[in-house]
Order: sequence, then structure tokens, then C-alpha cells
Amino acid sequence: MMNPEPQDEHRWLQKLVGDWTVTMSAECGAAGEAPQDVSWSETVRALNDLWIVGEGSGAMPDGTPVTTIITLGYDPRVKAFVGTWIGTMMTHMWVYRGSLDDSGKVLTLDCEGPDFENPERTLRYQDVITILDDDRRTLTGRVQGADGEWKVMMVAHYTRTRAAAAAVA
Repeated sequence: MMNPEPQDEHRWLQKLVGDWTVTMSAECGAAGEAPQDVSWSETVRALNDLWIVGEGSGAMPDGTPVTTIITLGYDPRVKAFVGTWIGTMMTHMWVYRGSLDDSGKVLTLDCEGPDFENPERTLRYQDVITILDDDRRTLTGRVQGADGEWKVMMVAHYTRTRAAAAAVA
């Protein structure tokens, strides 16, 4: 696997490269509370043509500073997108395996993580990246309930910064 040739899926990941401002609405309060809005920034860079690494920074709704790191690539052997996500607000490393939909605009990343209400259990989660256009994308985080239904936990809206957008043009 030395010097592998980038696949279409690797090229798709390059759409995420750049500097982004991020606004998100998170369902992190008690049931019935309004979602809490926060603003972040993220810089995504390419590792050669096979991987991307994104580093985000911002604050939790209570003001606590946070840093996050996402890695994404594509493994042609298993025919799946693969990656990880970590953040300074928790000790769990999220390990992704995902696929692109037929439209070529939606990447769904499946993972397993802690049940924040019952630490003895784990739950199925998804992070869904949707490309809206060259300068806008969303990330929707959701969890699968005991009834099998997916519940949205947060939605983040990414906008490419002007300097980064000018470099792409």
C-alpha cells in the first residue's frame, strides 16, 4: 500500500479543506430547554491527497474553551470512509466508518459512543456532513434511540472564510 493512487472518495474529502466559521445549535440542556447556540472556527488541511485533518476551536455553551480534531480518509480495501474525532470536553475517541450517498453530497459517518445518561451502555451515533456548495456545509450529529429512531443532537453550519474562498476561486 505504498504510494496509493487517490480515489474519487479521497478527492471528495478535499472539499472540506480550508478555513471555516462554524455556528451551531446544540441540544445539550435538559429536556424542554431551548437549544444553545455557539460559534467556533475550524481549519482543515490535507495530508497529501489521501487524508484530511481538521482542528476546531471555540467554547461550550457555558463558556468552557474547547479544541476538537477530526481525521478522515477513505480505505479502498474496505470500501468505506474512515476516521476519528476527539475533543477536549471528553475522554472518548469516536471512530468513524462511513459512506457517501448517491448524490455525492452527503457523507454519513457511523460510530459508537457513550450513553451520557447511562455510562454502563453505549449507543449508535452518526455525524452527517452535507455539502451545500463550495463555501457552505453542515454537520448534523444524531443518536439512535432505543426505539430505533435517530434524534438530532446538534446541527453545525460551516461557512468558508473569505480569504479561504478567494484561494479556492
